[in-house]
Amino acid sequence: MRTFISIFFLSIFLGQSPGFGQSDTLAKPGKAYIEVGGVLTTGTAVPFWLRANQYGTVPLTGSLATYRMGLLADYKPSNKLRFDWGYGLELVGNIGQGSQQLLLPQAYLKGRWHQLELYAGRRKAIVGLVDTLLTSGSYSLSGNAMPLPTIQLGTHGFVAVPFTKHILSIYATYGHAWFETVNRKVEHTLLHQATLYARIGKPSWPVRFIGGINHQVIWGGYSPYLGNSLSNNGHLPSSFKAYLYAVTALPYSNASIDGNVTSFDETNRIGNHLGSLDIGAEFSLGNCTFLLYRQNPYDTGAIWYLTTIADGLNGLSIRRQKRGSSLFSIDRGLIEFLYTANQGGGQFIIDDPAQRGKVNYFNNSQYVDGWTTRAHTIGTPFLTPEGDVRPHLPYGPIINNRVTLWHIGLSGRFGSTVNWLLKFSESRNKGTYDTPFATPLDQFSALLQITAPLQLPLLGELLLTSRVATDQGAFLPRSTGLYISLQKGLQSTGLSLSSAHPKDTIKKYR
Repeated sequence: MRTFISIFFLSIFLGQSPGFGQSDTLAKPGKAYIEVGGVLTTGTAVPFWLRANQYGTVPLTGSLATYRMGLLADYKPSNKLRFDWGYGLELVGNIGQGSQQLLLPQAYLKGRWHQLELYAGRRKAIVGLVDTLLTSGSYSLSGNAMPLPTIQLGTHGFVAVPFTKHILSIYATYGHAWFETVNRKVEHTLLHQATLYARIGKPSWPVRFIGGINHQVIWGGYSPYLGNSLSNNGHLPSSFKAYLYAVTALPYSNASIDGNVTSFDETNRIGNHLGSLDIGAEFSLGNCTFLLYRQNPYDTGAIWYLTTIADGLNGLSIRRQKRGSSLFSIDRGLIEFLYTANQGGGQFIIDDPAQRGKVNYFNNSQYVDGWTTRAHTIGTPFLTPEGDVRPHLPYGPIINNRVTLWHIGLSGRFGSTVNWLLKFSESRNKGTYDTPFATPLDQFSALLQITAPLQLPLLGELLLTSRVATDQGAFLPRSTGLYISLQKGLQSTGLSLSSAHPKDTIKKYR
């Protein structure tokens, strides 16, 4: 691990030229594209970094062909408009060995009035303070799973608080979403989502501090798998008053308000609550911008007693502010450490706050599908569902949530047009407190990605993307895979072609 860390810092500070490892965002509002590609693997599973954090669009098993189409329109770049609107539509088709998929990861309409935004539909999102380009995955919402149909009201980015002279800015959202009902043990479940983040410091200041919370609550629904100690003949609290208790996370002590409330709800809370408390700082030093952050996960009330304070996602991101002219450059780097193995210890004693352990991240006694949708973890992909791992391991919605992870990401350029990206992840996996693995299982996963423009007769200018990934270890199936695709940008009346990339944000849509 010392070698790992040394490589990271030497790569950043001894890189040959300054610059970003990604193209500058063009000031145009729309994008339309068609993409065709394929995945070839040496094993039965697609390697981790070819499928993780891809919004659930890459299947787990086998070689496959894929086609993708998208039509997106963003807001106009002018800040003087009082009202503006946009939309997004993306279609993904996968054809594998004896199976086919047709997916709709994005289909939404959005509108903005001044700095207030409303959207409805499926929209790609990452929640939490994190470097979205190189991260291992934000804790709560990482982009690993298919977006849920959502209605959300919130600010369009950070908004300056009046009378603070832009020293204090707020980012806030409030949303409601629906889980799918197919292949879920708890049907008709709903999701409440809210975020509140504050930034101290003007954008022009050399140092800015950021902190806040995101809150996710699964609530409502019906399940024939739950006994009467956890439900009312399978029914879970679903009334409007139950929703208010889910949103506020207040204790629920009056069963007459909702006839489906059980002693489990009264002892805990209405719904399955989870999220993270984030804190970070962004500062400039010489030609580099640094982002230092920590996400503190919570899944029960244990975080308020600091019994799980050892757990969290820690990150340091460094990016160069100016591009150089050298043939090869290392322009951006990230090192992350994720630790979720403590969980307050192996005991849960409700009357002793110091021993409220066994938090069991992303699992819940009532919502037995866990923090998943369509068999994908919604949060960080390193907390793993049963379908992703070797077949001899235990079964469960999230069978591995006691993880120690070191992760490094690097990106840069060859020449002026070829971009490259590297990810290295080394994890130790212990299972859960209830179902631990016989011995800790070590896993190494890596990715090399190269994107470059390509000129072909008749087709014109295309974007060539190639990715090579490998999984080596005792936890995931051993596999090495190659992904290659060609993307054609389309120009049409009233729609301009643009290119956008993730940045360091609380929440970034792509």
